[in-house]
Amino acid sequence: MDSDLEWLSLAMVSGLGVSGAWRLLEHFKTPTALLNARCEDLHQCPSIRKNQLAGLVSGEDWRGKAREELARLKAIGAQVVAYDSPLYPPLLKELYDPPLVLFVLGKIEALKHPAVAVVGSRAATAYGRRTAFRLAQDLVRHNRVVVSGLALGIDTEAHKGALAGSGRTLAVLGCGLDIVYPRQNKELFRSILRNGAVMTEYCLGTLPEHFRFPARNRIIAGISSGVVVVEAARKSGSLITAQLALDAGRDIFAIPGQIDSYKSEGAHWLLQQGAKLVTNVFDILEETVHSAEYSSVAVDDSDSPDIEPDALSLLKQIEPYPQTREELFSRLNMSSSRVSELLLLLELEGYIEILPGDRLTRIRP
Repeated sequence: MDSDLEWLSLAMVSGLGVSGAWRLLEHFKTPTALLNARCEDLHQCPSIRKNQLAGLVSGEDWRGKAREELARLKAIGAQVVAYDSPLYPPLLKELYDPPLVLFVLGKIEALKHPAVAVVGSRAATAYGRRTAFRLAQDLVRHNRVVVSGLALGIDTEAHKGALAGSGRTLAVLGCGLDIVYPRQNKELFRSILRNGAVMTEYCLGTLPEHFRFPARNRIIAGISSGVVVVEAARKSGSLITAQLALDAGRDIFAIPGQIDSYKSEGAHWLLQQGAKLVTNVFDILEETVHSAEYSSVAVDDSDSPDIEPDALSLLKQIEPYPQTREELFSRLNMSSSRVSELLLLLELEGYIEILPGDRLTRIRP
């Protein structure tokens, strides 16, 4: 039988839940075997409550419902990514209870690339919004997909910053793909689809109820190699995401804020607990490691860039973090006019980025 259909059918069984499905799969091994199991065999499984089995033993045609859902998804241009699909993000499989299926709208290749989550407060300060935007913009310039939850505040700015940097961003929803939540982000939702993707584990029509967001947050944490908390109160969903990321073995980062701002208490608490302090994108890049399973990411295997010798010599002197021109000039035996000419060449070729304050940084090997 079609694998997507079987996994989706299992995901749609009412009352079972993701954790219940995985406990049963430990015994029955495949969705098909589980869906075809006899009632007496189901009830013999340990660690499963009777009420969780009600949907499976009800006689409901879950495959029929799944076929109808597949047709509705196809009608809006969405794709189903089942757990056994080669498109399923490998990092997500490391979770204790990974989604059985993912529903994806937009550029599905966004799932194939190394990702960093940027999360934080809905009621963000101007500082927090500005920081999230700039950080996301810098991350996509270094070939990271920016993951967030489409919420107001920090999430919104993270998505916008990634798009402003002409990169990919992935929005993970706590509802169905046919519901834009919050409504204020309708245009942002559409913009993400043009150069990224929107993803959820929930079927069409599923409402954005509050109890779904912790489950949504585990996907944000699970799909990313690291989670950056930009601004968060001591008790917030962002800290839940950070804890889920820590449980999954991910790197946790936090942006310091004003010491008297309650909106940064959560980030400061994470720093006290050992989260890595972030002052620029290189603090993240130095810690996160690309998964070897992301084989689709292009890697330049050449020994050196295909540029003229003087430009190559200059490029070797430029560090992958911001430095001033004055610092660079002090290490060179070239005229300032020649250096400026070569810097322009390197910028046009995409090897360096010129930053405000007469600073520059290397952005390619």
